[in-house]
Amino acid sequence: LTETCEPDAPHVITQVATTDAVVADTEMTEPVHQTLAERELLPDVHVVDAGYTTAALFLAATEQGMELLGPAPHDSSLQSRQNQGFPAPISPSTGKPRAPSAPADTAVSSGGNRNTTATAPVLQALCTKPPSGRRGRGITFLPRERYEALEAVRRVQDTAEWKARYAIRAGVEGTISQAVRVTALRRTRYRDMPTTRLGHVFAATALNLIRIDRWLAGTPLGGTRTSRLEALMLAA
Repeated sequence: LTETCEPDAPHVITQVATTDAVVADTEMTEPVHQTLAERELLPDVHVVDAGYTTAALFLAATEQGMELLGPAPHDSSLQSRQNQGFPAPISPSTGKPRAPSAPADTAVSSGGNRNTTATAPVLQALCTKPPSGRRGRGITFLPRERYEALEAVRRVQDTAEWKARYAIRAGVEGTISQAVRVTALRRTRYRDMPTTRLGHVFAATALNLIRIDRWLAGTPLGGTRTSRLEALMLAA
């Protein structure tokens, strides 16, 4: 169950896509966009969570004339966290790891297009740390366009403006919570995929009818639920 919403837009498009549990969220972003494009419903901004974003998907959305608004995965390497040495991202212009603490003429050799190893012994401490043994750890080389698309999102996602725009995502999460509580969407009552998908379609239809009824009746939106433990902590 996914929702495609545009900031400042009065409507939300609810879609249903039923897959095996082993299918990653990132594998469904493109099919959702293709379905919307076929129906001429592709939004200017598609708000998603971190499970639906990759460098390739950010770039693909831009090429379709759309913004994929969601958090980009952070660089989790040890060097990046300590802000020293050779972090994992590779500069697409030079083919070398970013190395703010290393000389500009660092000797770097690459094996194929996925591994980079510093050959100068004095720079071994700046290299990515291998899990075990003496061999250097593999580093992924992103194509220049994907690298720049990923870095562009990373630069802006910590700003107050980006966070204010992304706050609309809370409405989608509220719909998912409602679907779980009202229709027990986490578990299927059926054994085969076609019937399970039909059940998901009925669940999405029921949610739409419930929301239309509450909108016509003027029912105010529900607030964020607070667990009993959180209530005790706030009281303390």
